[in-house]
Amino acid sequence: MHDKRADGAERLMLPTGGEIPNNPRLPVLLHRAAVPPGDAAAAEALFAGRGWPPAWRNGIYDFHHYHPNAHEALAIARGSVRVRLGGEAGVTLDLAAGDVVVLPAGTGHRNLGQSPDLLVVGAYPPGDPPEQYTGRPGEQLRAERAIPATPDPPCDPVTGAPYPHG
Repeated sequence: MHDKRADGAERLMLPTGGEIPNNPRLPVLLHRAAVPPGDAAAAEALFAGRGWPPAWRNGIYDFHHYHPNAHEALAIARGSVRVRLGGEAGVTLDLAAGDVVVLPAGTGHRNLGQSPDLLVVGAYPPGDPPEQYTGRPGEQLRAERAIPATPDPPCDPVTGAPYPHG
């Protein structure tokens, strides 16, 4: 399912099951042009103001991975990147400076190609430190337990509105 909310965010429900489980209840949120391009500090301030403490500045790994016990917000502060969300059966998005994508616990993500100047700001809501899974044998059962046990995000880290359910 792919739809647009009244606040302009795109909402994507990804397929569940398989090596990358995704989240069966919570959608991915995509906010285009949500932060000023080139301003990592503005993205960090936005996230912090919504209760999602900024955790890092870097890029996106070029292999499928996900966090079964944490939600993640990614702001493209500089450059552009093509990402695959949801594993091989998921969706491919082109993200540019200013875009923010919010990934509920269990959502696979992978960098398929980037501009040389890519800079991403990552944030997580308060909770346990994020674990990183890649779909290796033995992870699936642990992920199936961890994803529903992860508390819902406190809000959409861009708008501050309640996080929608699928």
